[in-house]
Amino acid sequence: MDLSLAVLFLAGLITGFSKFSVGGMGLLVLPIVMIAFPGPEALGVLLPLYIITDLMAIASYRSKIDWSVLARFLPLAFLGVFVGSYFLANVDADQFLTFLGVTIIAMIGLGLYLDFRPAAFMRKPWAAYSMGFFGGVISMIANAAGPIFSLFLLEQKLEKASYVSTRAWAFFIINLVKLPFYIGLGLLSVESTEASLYAIPGLIIGSFIGFHFLKKVNPIQFKWMIRIMSALAAFKLFLFS
Repeated sequence: MDLSLAVLFLAGLITGFSKFSVGGMGLLVLPIVMIAFPGPEALGVLLPLYIITDLMAIASYRSKIDWSVLARFLPLAFLGVFVGSYFLANVDADQFLTFLGVTIIAMIGLGLYLDFRPAAFMRKPWAAYSMGFFGGVISMIANAAGPIFSLFLLEQKLEKASYVSTRAWAFFIINLVKLPFYIGLGLLSVESTEASLYAIPGLIIGSFIGFHFLKKVNPIQFKWMIRIMSALAAFKLFLFS
């Protein structure tokens, strides 16, 4: 139980810090939680934490939401959540580990692409629909769709406040849609929710640190540190799959 508490505190700390600072740490949280909760059940432990941080984020960013952008992105994301739930219902633990490792590496690659290449094609309607679908699938299966959401939203040329607000609401809505699927799959239960509660102290501390110390963080160096750590976590998943 001591290990589980330490893992949950760390997961909460990272989740809160990521939500209110430079972001990009979602790729790292799930492998950490899987130390104490191996397999897809880790998803159910994390979802309440994400919804709590989503509520904190949308309370902070209540204005300038571009609903027209969300209207293009979300419908196919909902379909992606449904497809992802089918995958989770028919996957064993080893397959889940392999898929998660591949997903983390792919999302790191996407982040690198965004650093060095323009992606103006994202303003095309077909791109919005495809990114919505794949974002929904990856969010459902790995809670790691942040780079896909960013790829789409950055290319909509939104003002900074609108980008932050729209992104926060996209995460919140998709995570709410995931709730009944996780419950139906048995991944989210009273027991998993009780386990999630142990991460709240870390979540609060991480949010405070992220909010107040953002200006002191070198975002480029921090981003590379997270990518390296996430890549190591992915290779560890491959070793155990």
